[in-house]
Amino acid sequence: MLDWVENDTSSATTDTAQNASPASHDVGATDHAHTADATGLGDIDRGAARVTVSDKAMINSRADVNQLLPLKYGWAWEKYLAGCNNHWMPTEVSMQADIALWKSRDGLTEDERRMLKRNLGFFAASESLVANNIVLAIYRHLTNPECRQYLLRQAFEEAVHSHTFQYIVESLGLDEGELFNMYREVPSITEKAAWALRYTKHLDDPDFATGTPERDQDFLRDLVAFYVIFEGMWFYTGFAQILSLGRRNKMVGIAEQYQYILRDESIHLNFGIDVINQIKAENPHLWTAGFQDEIRGMIREAAELEAAYGRDTMPNGFLGLNAALCEQYMHFIANRRCGQLGLTPVFAEVENPFPWMSEAMDLKKEKNFFETRVIEYQNGGALSWD
Repeated sequence: MLDWVENDTSSATTDTAQNASPASHDVGATDHAHTADATGLGDIDRGAARVTVSDKAMINSRADVNQLLPLKYGWAWEKYLAGCNNHWMPTEVSMQADIALWKSRDGLTEDERRMLKRNLGFFAASESLVANNIVLAIYRHLTNPECRQYLLRQAFEEAVHSHTFQYIVESLGLDEGELFNMYREVPSITEKAAWALRYTKHLDDPDFATGTPERDQDFLRDLVAFYVIFEGMWFYTGFAQILSLGRRNKMVGIAEQYQYILRDESIHLNFGIDVINQIKAENPHLWTAGFQDEIRGMIREAAELEAAYGRDTMPNGFLGLNAALCEQYMHFIANRRCGQLGLTPVFAEVENPFPWMSEAMDLKKEKNFFETRVIEYQNGGALSWD
C-alpha cells in the first residue's frame, strides 16, 4: 500500500542523471530558434531529422511534440497507465444512506453541516480551476508528449471530480447556487482561489512563452501553486474533514467518493512533483537560492490561508476534528512537500495528527469500517505509483 504522505522520493529522481537533457537552454537564453513549435500545430518540417531521446525536454524542447515515441520519461507514461486503471464514476456509489442522514433532524450536528457544505463549496469550484490551469496553461508550455499524455488523462479525471460534486449536490437536494458560488461569496474560499489564480493568469496570455529564466520560473511557480499547494496541500484538509465523518459511519457515500478522488489526486500530486524536479534537473540555473526562498514563502503563505479556512469551516470543531488539528496537519503536509522538492522545511517539526489518512489509500481496508459497497475500480493488478 502506498503511503501518499511518505512518498518523499519522486519517480523522476532516479531518472534525473540519464534524463538531464542537453536540450536544456543555457542561462540567459532569450530566443526560440532552437526550440520546436511547442503547440504541435505549426507547419510540418518536411526535412527534419527524426526525434531522438536526447532531443526531448520538459520545457523549451527541440523535439517534435507530436511524437510520443521514443519515450524519455517512463514515470510519466506509468502514471498515465495507472490513471487509466483507476477509472471510476460517482454514480457507481450509492447515496441512499447519505440522503437519509442529511434529511434526519438529528443525523448531523450544525457544525458538521456547516463543514460539509463549505467543503463541497470549495471543491465544486476548485476542480474547475485546476482543470482550466491544465488545459489553458500547463499543457501549452510543457513540451513533452508523454507528459502531455498524462495531462489529458488528468483533465478527464478533473471532469469526473466535478461530476462527483454535481452528483452529491443533486442527491442531497442542496442549494446549487449557494454551493457553486462559495468561491466568490465565502471569503476564506475566495482568498485561496484568488491566490492560486495569480500564478495562472499571465500563462494564459497568448504572448507568454517560456525560453528565458524569468519566464521559465513563472512556469515553475504555476506548477508549484497548483500541483504542490492546491492539489497537494489544500485538497488534503478537505479529504481529512470528509473521511473523518466516514470513519464515524456518517455520510459514507460521500466519503467513499472522496477516497476515489484522493487516490486520483495522489497521482496528480506525484506527477507534478516529478515534473518540477525534472525541470530542475534539466535547468539547474532556475533553482536559485532566492527562488527556493520564494517557493518556501508560497508554501508558508498557502498553509496560513488553509488555517484560516479551517477556522471558518469548523469554528467549534466536532468529534475527532477541529481547526487546530487541521492547522497542525497543514504544517506537517507543508514540510513534507518541501522535502519532496528538496527545500528546507518552513515549519518546526510536527507529528501527523491524522495518521489514519494514509489508510484511505487502501480501499479494501477502508471498506471494513465504512461498511459500504465499495466498487473495486482498478482494472488491473495492484496499483503502484512508484
